[in-house]
Amino acid sequence: MAKKAANEISDYERQRLANIAQRDKLLKQLALDASSAGLGPGQKPKPTKPTTTHRKKPAVKKVKEEVVPRRTSSRIAGIEADSEVAKRKAEDEYVAVQEAARVKRQRISGPLELSEVQVAGKSWDKDANFLQSIVDEGVKSTKERTFGEQEVKKTTDKELRALREKMSALELYDGFEPNRIKITPERIYSLGFHPAIEKPLVFAGDKLGNLGLFDASQQSPASVKHATVKTEDQDEEEAEEDDSNPNITSFHLHTRTISSFQFSPHNPSHLYTSSYDSSLRLLDLTKSSSTEIYAPKDTSLDEPISGVEMSPQSPYLLYFSRLDGHVGRTDTRTPGTVDIFQLSEKKIGGFSLNPSCPHFIATASLDRTMRIWDLRKMSGKKGAQLPALCGEHESRLSVSHAAFNSAGQVATASYDDTVKIHTFEGMSGWSAGVDLTEKEMAPSAIVRHNNQTGRWVTM
Repeated sequence: MAKKAANEISDYERQRLANIAQRDKLLKQLALDASSAGLGPGQKPKPTKPTTTHRKKPAVKKVKEEVVPRRTSSRIAGIEADSEVAKRKAEDEYVAVQEAARVKRQRISGPLELSEVQVAGKSWDKDANFLQSIVDEGVKSTKERTFGEQEVKKTTDKELRALREKMSALELYDGFEPNRIKITPERIYSLGFHPAIEKPLVFAGDKLGNLGLFDASQQSPASVKHATVKTEDQDEEEAEEDDSNPNITSFHLHTRTISSFQFSPHNPSHLYTSSYDSSLRLLDLTKSSSTEIYAPKDTSLDEPISGVEMSPQSPYLLYFSRLDGHVGRTDTRTPGTVDIFQLSEKKIGGFSLNPSCPHFIATASLDRTMRIWDLRKMSGKKGAQLPALCGEHESRLSVSHAAFNSAGQVATASYDDTVKIHTFEGMSGWSAGVDLTEKEMAPSAIVRHNNQTGRWVTM
């Protein structure tokens, strides 16, 4: 009787099971109706390929980092603090770090191929580089007098006046944002244009010996797009193109600061660079190679070079100045031959040759003087000869640079926040070793200028 009672279902349980069955039937019917109406879950559609193609950004070339000695833990190695073993370990680590720094700063002798010393930027192709047209066609004369607003108003020639007005209306380069034109990896110490007028090519030398090249004629896709009507496909790629960077090439030619460089007035494809690693190098843009022109025979000597210039009348004579107050002259046809003159007891920050009379040299020194020298008259014993000192002018603070022009004027910049113009008339008729008076050495014009440019700008 008990088993029969357990198998019987109460009215309440029977009603509950009926409700469950009716609910399941209703849910199934709703699912079928939704599926037939296309509202139910189905297979996920395959993603369609975009109709527009996005340009892939060029992969950033990784620069290999130099391996330096790693510090190790004395505690983990079981070495007690202040023990003799710990002291020897610290001394060994210090010596290792100093040796690594010395090797890093030691100059590189011998020829260098540009393809082997490239730092960043597009790959260098000497047969199809952006300098090829200039190397082939040569450099046209760029010696034109400057003019201002008053000169433009006084110009009577209509065609010349229109040209001058057009040049006066020139604006700053807007092809790329300034913060995208990182022409060198480190702080720039020397900067200049290639003498060609067909294309604005900018060269720059930085603190670690890298030389950067930038073609300022290139335009960013975003700047070109602003001048045209945008299509629907172009709108989709606008954000990506706005992030584009200019084509810049950098080469590691020296191991220390490139203090100055000079394009040969006789060959536009030759660039001479000077460096704090005590060397002068010739960069041949046609051969895509860099060769050493001058360096001390003893590689342990530290004789940083602050400037370099080539005689406009001789394609073989190269002049340079050093931070220890010396000026040198070398003949590129006979490597290893050099004449050294000590022209100051302190640093010579800059010097210049008179373009019309290159036997006259102007030097700017940390001893606050600007001096004029005549190489035609030498005095002193062999090996210690000095050119004749024509005259000197002393400033209140150190003089950073002196620059000649073809008219015989010398412009100087000094830390007393002045730019001085010294005018020397008839230099071509001066006798050898002429002695100038204090009045003749005095500046003809003094311009106030803030030369304290700050920590991020090299003066």
